[in-house]
Amino acid sequence: MTPLPARSATVDTPPGPFTVVVARDGAVLASGWTAEVADLLPVVHRGLRPVWVEPADHLPVLGAVEAFVAGDVTAIDDVPVRQRSGPFLEDAWEVLRTVPPGTPDSYAAFAARCGRPAAVRAAANACARNAAALFVPCHRVLGSDGGLGGFRWGTPVKRWLLDHEAAHAPVPA
Repeated sequence: MTPLPARSATVDTPPGPFTVVVARDGAVLASGWTAEVADLLPVVHRGLRPVWVEPADHLPVLGAVEAFVAGDVTAIDDVPVRQRSGPFLEDAWEVLRTVPPGTPDSYAAFAARCGRPAAVRAAANACARNAAALFVPCHRVLGSDGGLGGFRWGTPVKRWLLDHEAAHAPVPA
């Protein structure tokens, strides 16, 4: 299957420029805190990687990013994402989308949430290989000691995201 062209756009956020690469149907293929599309393309699965990316002034998905930044931390929940890998990683990325804002998991708790409590390293690998930062909120997973752990876009960005979500998380009913 020949990958289709994609579109990209960037929006300013408090921790820095945030760029998305989306498929023609609007599904996020990759995203992160960079102004360079070239930083995002290597993390897109080769079967989904676009042949070329057309810049756009604005994309609808950036409305969800702007709402998130404005305090609606659930605005990203329903944004379509397309990632490909093996069954565990694909399942883990779906599970990441269920970690509520303001209540991060540890890697061990995330592994348990994935149904594989002993697979802590595999859970950490799912976070590390996530191409759709923010929309698949791998930043919501912390080290077992409560430390930030790693984050492709830097721990200052991760810290901002966690603090922002803690300040704006919906109150459970």
